Amino acid sequence: MAFLRPFTSLLLLLLAVPLSQAANQSPLPPGSLPAIPSLPLLRALRVRAPGSQAWQAGPASGQPLRYMLNLYRRAADRDGRPRRGHSLGTNTIRLVQASAHEGQPWAGRWYVQPLTYRLESQPKAEHLLRATVVYLPSLPLLRSHLLCTLELAATSKTPGALLSPATRPRHGWAEADVTPYLMPGNGSMGSLVLRHVCVHAGRARGHDALVAPSHPFLLLYLNDTRAGLAPPVAEPHRHRRDTGTLAHDLPSYLREQGGEKSDCSLRPFPISFAQLGWDHWIIAPHRYNPRYCKGICPRLLRYDYHAPNHAVVQSFVHQLVDANVPRPSCVPYRYSPISVLMIERDGGILYKEYENMIAESCTCR
Repeated sequence: MAFLRPFTSLLLLLLAVPLSQAANQSPLPPGSLPAIPSLPLLRALRVRAPGSQAWQAGPASGQPLRYMLNLYRRAADRDGRPRRGHSLGTNTIRLVQASAHEGQPWAGRWYVQPLTYRLESQPKAEHLLRATVVYLPSLPLLRSHLLCTLELAATSKTPGALLSPATRPRHGWAEADVTPYLMPGNGSMGSLVLRHVCVHAGRARGHDALVAPSHPFLLLYLNDTRAGLAPPVAEPHRHRRDTGTLAHDLPSYLREQGGEKSDCSLRPFPISFAQLGWDHWIIAPHRYNPRYCKGICPRLLRYDYHAPNHAVVQSFVHQLVDANVPRPSCVPYRYSPISVLMIERDGGILYKEYENMIAESCTCR
């Protein structure tokens, strides 16, 4: 008699053991879906909605909005999925608008405007990775142009300093790194005070003399450690290897059913933010399609289902031992994150990447 393979021996042992105590709880109906308010992404976003406590709509338009939209489109597609090879290196980016000091900034050809960026309300779960101030170093006018730079205002803890662009200007924008002045121990996360200094290059006449540059804005690159924003540890290769070994050890009369087709597959479930009344503060994407898995799992689980060994055994027992033991259920196997760009209560703009929000494939468990 041929020597039985290890997994075949395991299955024969299961046949010999009474299964009266096996779990007989039926899986959830394949077509059942949670109500829209209970979807994880919508729960995370709802706390920022206009109906939430202390909401105060603030303006978010013009150059800061265009800059963040360009940043978003480089990092994510129209459905919010992050693009491969274009990661922003973090799950949260917050644009902070400046508060201008009172007074006349113009003095002849010179424009000097003190600016304060208030950071007192930053959540403790958001850890600073990098901070930059974005500004236009050159602003073309009708008959002249402005040349601009940034200065760090002197405080009791830090001396004043001229801020040099960290990178070459991109589409006219320059970024000055201010991370050292905001890190714990080196500065204060309570606020950042800068001076925006510009000078007319050429002869400013008429309308040119009245044009003031837009205020630079602060970008905070943050690591949000709250649930739903930290990537999980996945081991897809292990599942593929174990399933393949066990499938080969099934008796031949079950292997013959491997050609059976199953309709366990991804189904669309699109949600429009406009339908929820959220489109005035969620800038991108315009819709959310989490998708879900629906269908009957096959009697013999194929390699491409990536099902764990337990699901293969459960399917085998359902067919040959006890029909009260349910078949494996059709559930999501692999997920992708979604990137969301939104307006905050104070008029700032927030980019967040939420993990495991879009189902990408299905399996049977």
